[in-house]
Amino acid sequence: MTDQAQGLRNLVSHQHTQKPAKSTRIITVTSGKGGVGKSNFTLNFALTLQKRGYHVLVFDADIGLANIDVLMGITAKYSLYHLLKKEKTIWEIIQKGYNDLQFIAGGSGFNDLIRLTDEQLEYFAEQVNLLNGTVDFIIFDTGAGLSKETLKFILAAEETIVVTTPEPTSITDAYAIIKMVNSMNEPVNFKLVVNRTTDNKEGKQTADKISMVAKRFLQIDIPTLGFVDDDNNVSKAVKRQIPFTVAYPTCAASQSIHRLVDDFIARQAPSEFQAGAVKGFLSKMMRILKQ
Repeated sequence: MTDQAQGLRNLVSHQHTQKPAKSTRIITVTSGKGGVGKSNFTLNFALTLQKRGYHVLVFDADIGLANIDVLMGITAKYSLYHLLKKEKTIWEIIQKGYNDLQFIAGGSGFNDLIRLTDEQLEYFAEQVNLLNGTVDFIIFDTGAGLSKETLKFILAAEETIVVTTPEPTSITDAYAIIKMVNSMNEPVNFKLVVNRTTDNKEGKQTADKISMVAKRFLQIDIPTLGFVDDDNNVSKAVKRQIPFTVAYPTCAASQSIHRLVDDFIARQAPSEFQAGAVKGFLSKMMRILKQ
C-alpha cells in the first residue's frame, strides 16, 4: 500500500537543507460559531501586520462559504477550490487586495462543496511548502465550528487565534472548540481575541471566563491577544466592501486592531521568526494524516 504521507516526508527532509530568505510563520484563525466577525478580524489583522512592514498571505480556508474576497469587494477568478482540484497552481490563485495584501479566496457559492480527502490535504500542504520564505505570515481563516479540515489546520498551525464575542453563546462555543481540539492530545498554542466589546473591562471579563475554565478543566493556559471595540463603522465598511482599517483608519475598532497587532508583534520572540514554521506545519500535517 502506497504511503500517502511519503511526499510530505520528502518535503520535510528536504527543508533541513533549505535556507529561505525569510522565516514564514503560520497562524490559524477560528471561532466556535459564525457571526462573531472572525473573517473581518482576520482581514484587518493581516492588513495591519502588512502596514507594520511584514509580508502577509491570507488563505480563506472556508471553501464554499468564503468571504475574504467579498469583504474587499473583489471578484476572485480562481480560488482554493481550483488548487485542491489541481486545476491551478498555488501561484496562479494568489491575488492582491487592499494595500497589496496577498490572499487566496476560498470560493463562494460552489454547488458541490467538497470534503477534503487526506490526499487533497497532503497536496495542499505540499503547495503551502512552496510559499516558505516568500512571506512573513500565512494566515488561515477557517470555517466556524470544528470540521475535519478546520481541525487539521488548527493542529498543524504554529498558533491558533480563537475569536469570540461577549455573548454567552459565543463564549460557550469558543470554549467548546478549545475543549474538542484539546481532546486530540496535540499541543496547540491558543490565543483569545474578544470582538465587539463595549470596553476593555467587558473584554477582560469575557476572556477571563474562558481562560479560567480552560485552566481548571483542561489544565491549559490561554493568553488573551486583545480586544476589538464594538464600532458602527465596522458594519458601514462591510457594506462598502472596504476593510474598516482602510475605510475608517482612526475609528475605535481600527485603533483596537493597531494596539492588538503591536502587542502581538511585541510578544514574538526573535527565535520564533528564525524557526521553520512551514517545516513544522508539514511535519504536523504528515503525522495527522497517518492517524
